[in-house]
Amino acid sequence: MNDSRHSITDRHARTGGWAALLAVLLPALVACGGGYDYPDTRKDDVSEELHGVTVEDPYRWLEDDQAPEVLEWVDAQNEVTFEHLRSLSGREAIRTRLLELQDHARQSAPFRFGEQWFVRANDGLQDQDVLYRIESPGEDPTGWEVLLDPNELSEDGTTSVGMTAFTEDGALLAYGLAEAGSDWREFHVMEVASGEKLDDHLRWIKFSGASWTHDNGGFFYSRYPEPDPDAAQGGINENQTVWYHALGTAQDADTVVYSNPEFPNRLVGAQVSDDGRYAVFTIQEGTDQRNGIHVLDLGRPASPSFDGEIVPVLDVLDASYGFLGNDGERFYFLTDNDAPRYRVVAINIRRPDPGNWLEIVPETGDTLLTARIVGDRFVLGYLDDAKSRLAVHTMDGAFERDVPLPGIGSVGQLSGTRKDDVLHFAFSSFLFPPSIYRYDLASGETEPHWAPEVPFDFDQFETNQVFFASEDGTQIPMFLTHRKDMTRDGDNPTLLYGYGGFNISLTPSFNPSNLVFLERGGVYAQVSLRGGGEYGESWHRAGMLENKQNVFDDFIGAAEFLIHDSVTQPARLAIAGGSNGGLLVGAVLNQRPELFGAALPAVGVMDMLRFHKFTIGWAWTSDYGSPDNPEMFEVLRAYSPYHNVAPSEDFPPTLVTTADHDDRVAPGHSFKYAARIQEVHGDGPNPVFIRIQKSAGHGGGMPVSMRVELEADRWAFVLHHLGVG
Repeated sequence: MNDSRHSITDRHARTGGWAALLAVLLPALVACGGGYDYPDTRKDDVSEELHGVTVEDPYRWLEDDQAPEVLEWVDAQNEVTFEHLRSLSGREAIRTRLLELQDHARQSAPFRFGEQWFVRANDGLQDQDVLYRIESPGEDPTGWEVLLDPNELSEDGTTSVGMTAFTEDGALLAYGLAEAGSDWREFHVMEVASGEKLDDHLRWIKFSGASWTHDNGGFFYSRYPEPDPDAAQGGINENQTVWYHALGTAQDADTVVYSNPEFPNRLVGAQVSDDGRYAVFTIQEGTDQRNGIHVLDLGRPASPSFDGEIVPVLDVLDASYGFLGNDGERFYFLTDNDAPRYRVVAINIRRPDPGNWLEIVPETGDTLLTARIVGDRFVLGYLDDAKSRLAVHTMDGAFERDVPLPGIGSVGQLSGTRKDDVLHFAFSSFLFPPSIYRYDLASGETEPHWAPEVPFDFDQFETNQVFFASEDGTQIPMFLTHRKDMTRDGDNPTLLYGYGGFNISLTPSFNPSNLVFLERGGVYAQVSLRGGGEYGESWHRAGMLENKQNVFDDFIGAAEFLIHDSVTQPARLAIAGGSNGGLLVGAVLNQRPELFGAALPAVGVMDMLRFHKFTIGWAWTSDYGSPDNPEMFEVLRAYSPYHNVAPSEDFPPTLVTTADHDDRVAPGHSFKYAARIQEVHGDGPNPVFIRIQKSAGHGGGMPVSMRVELEADRWAFVLHHLGVG
């Protein structure tokens, strides 16, 4: 559902019978009162008793996304949806403009392993980014050497690189390929000097990187048992195990290094320390940020041993601990233990009792989001009211200086090793395309390294941050981006975007597709809801479990603020969110449909009573709670989008989007939700469509060409139904 916030490299039953299939699905379209024809979706008499409550689930058959009748339903829904989208007069002009805005060079911060430098880049309209080997960070791109180009691996651009891991000296590269947006990865190995792909091929890997031992003899990785090919999206993912793969051997010869059979819902990953001496295992329950740390002493890096005992250094899973590096047995962690906004501590792994910890950088009023050791200094990324601040501290914790930033925005891609004297980082904002900067750690000087050229007049627009009171009086921050000459006449087309969960922070970010909306007079509003990580763990906990309604209240409060502040009006206000944000949109549509003029719930978690039964859904109980718990069942049932759709004359035009290969939030969530809103609102005046992308997943790795088509459809739908010509 979400990526680790402390990553420092970046942070069913099948309904059978052809007779039933022909009788139910092929009658095709049923005319509705609003003038929109939707496929006739069968309702089954399905219900179950949960904690003494009868719960009806008439569209459960749509969970089996591999069943022939469901595939027929998908095609029928897409036919109707795409017919409507193609009919929108502005759609082709939007698509053309999106291609123009997307057609600009992009590149990552340069990074180094050994004496070799690398960079990821895209010329603009390439479906996937290309990995290059370069001579130095300042080298002209015409001299770059292509190391790995996923655009050559599939005709439709749907093969993406989901993971890369170099050996310490840069001689070997392990990389993970994903097909059609799936979370599953297949690992391969390349010899960097020759570009030769070796015979190593590993499968059934999900939510895992690779970490090489310093003898270049192999790497640690995490994998699951082989999934059930007949289950929807492969079934439930449990029992993740750490393995060691010896270079040049078959996967069935790999060695189990760490397993937790008594805790099937635990996730575990391994990282080799920079000095090559230790394997550091991070253990957590699902997406709960609290984790444990276990350590295996590998002995001499040039000849590692796996015979030692794995020592539970931090075994309680009582807080978040992000491993940053070590000096011998002294390990550095980014943690929220006794510090809701995070701090840096040093722990001796032989004496890990909290009484022996040494605080290196104490908690401050800002949220410490990321940390990295570069040039024997701590480079710390803070959030100040959801805006980035970058600070440098010595290894003993003394503050050295803040790194100058171009303005209000977000810092990412901290790139540098402990041996480097230079840090590279990316900076971006709503009106600032991702640009690379070079920071000299000794002099404290920052200079631009690289910036893209986007065909857009940024000088005509501005971003401001505002605060408003939510239902309970909590002050919530929101960024507004719009033309400088915008008039507060209550009639500006506005899109409100939010997420609010899993400790994920929404900070200013650049999306070229949003520019299409801005130049048509739109206001883009991004709100930092509780449940995120903008103000640390207390902010997160204020929007999770039994407090989840706070997230919806915050979002509703943002909409009311935009209306009361004369930015917009309900008929001109659209809302959008994806994944947990799709749940957000679905919930507030049920609670306050009259506030909105259009809605875009994407890849959402819509059935809150069965989410834990698919793929990795069980991992989200840390944020949502489990429907198997009677008390949390009542909380979840109260806001579950699928179960709370009710008749309303105010239900706005809605375009649900999902993908057929989404093995994170199974597409059955959106299928069932779309069927339900079409049942309840299909006779109303506003369209309620579902767009199901073929050969795509939860969003990661989607080809640029496919993303442009999706964004053209979404913006055409929003602009048309908000009355923008």
